[in-house]
Amino acid sequence: MADSLPQEVLKQFELEIASVAEDRRELCRRKLIEKYMDSGMGCCALQHPVVADIVQNSFFAFDGVKYRLIAWCIMPNHVHILIEPLIELGKIVQSWKSFTGRWVMKHNAELELGVPGKSLWMREYWDRYIRNEGHLQTVIEYIHQNPVKAHLCQFPETWRWSSAYPGAPSFISVQ
Repeated sequence: MADSLPQEVLKQFELEIASVAEDRRELCRRKLIEKYMDSGMGCCALQHPVVADIVQNSFFAFDGVKYRLIAWCIMPNHVHILIEPLIELGKIVQSWKSFTGRWVMKHNAELELGVPGKSLWMREYWDRYIRNEGHLQTVIEYIHQNPVKAHLCQFPETWRWSSAYPGAPSFISVQ
């Protein structure tokens, strides 16, 4: 979300990793960002059940058309989603952000979400390629464990806005 990772925090992270070997900087940067995001900064509008449902349902909307949905987790201030894109990834992400962002901003006051400014989402997104089946399983496990790591639940299966939740539609078989 737009308010969950302020620019001054990112600048501080850059100072912290400046002395790290160049080939390890990106990994260090991601770890710092993950830890910060998991601490629940920002207005955390995604923790509102209605908002989480809107975001989750937006993931289901074009499954099998624009992408193949594999795994997801909606955290209070960010989301993790694993897809196999069938069209350009940027168009998929823009579609989710546009629809959910407009909906949330329209209902911001009514739901008392406290979203500051005029935008729900950051402009950027982070993506990565899945190298092989082992990497795929590792990423799925990471996504499912995210709410546990952030102390939001004890077990991945109890987090309502995740593909690990027993009532969630299943898109792939995960061992």
